[in-house]
Amino acid sequence: MKYLIGTPAAEPWVLVCGMKAEARLFANPGSCREVIVGGGDSRALERRLSVAPAWPILSIGIAGALDPALAVGDVAIDGEPELLQRLQAAWPDAKAGVIHGQDSIAATAEGKAALRRATGALTIDMESHVARAAAERQGVSFAAVRVISDTANDTLPPAALVGMKPDGGMALGAVLGSLAREPRQLPALIRTGINAGKAMRVLARVHHALERSGVFRLDLR
Repeated sequence: MKYLIGTPAAEPWVLVCGMKAEARLFANPGSCREVIVGGGDSRALERRLSVAPAWPILSIGIAGALDPALAVGDVAIDGEPELLQRLQAAWPDAKAGVIHGQDSIAATAEGKAALRRATGALTIDMESHVARAAAERQGVSFAAVRVISDTANDTLPPAALVGMKPDGGMALGAVLGSLAREPRQLPALIRTGINAGKAMRVLARVHHALERSGVFRLDLR
């Protein structure tokens, strides 16, 4: 699903995220950008990016931590040196390093630890690898900004793993079905939801900080 937001008042960007709820945070009538929602389907995201304008790409949203030092609400950034410097200026507390993407959720603490050893990455999400590859193919700039919603020590409950539809919306029926089959996961699901809510609030503030900093007014073409 795509959202074309605003009018040409600034340099154009393509923003890539996983969920509709994230995309709604980026709505700004004074901007010119295309927001593409992955929905956890890398092949569909590849297709959407293949027909998107050849504009700089920003992967932005919530993510799981691989670095045990990162807490819920912390911000990780990745990208080309010039962009990384501008992102750091916009959000000084952000930690710079590798933001890793893969086609599946890193659900367990053990799995996250293995990914950390293999990649050295700070975070894991399901869009950044696809967005980075698209930027390389198109010869455009790439950066990533991700807010931690689950730590490296967190194992996600089964209901959290089925909570997203392919269009990035919430799969409430699947979540309720998982709860019905395994009611004991409810406390963990509530905790996961609280953490995700905190991360989304930080994400909104980070996006506003990027707007104020002028990142979206950079001419990178």
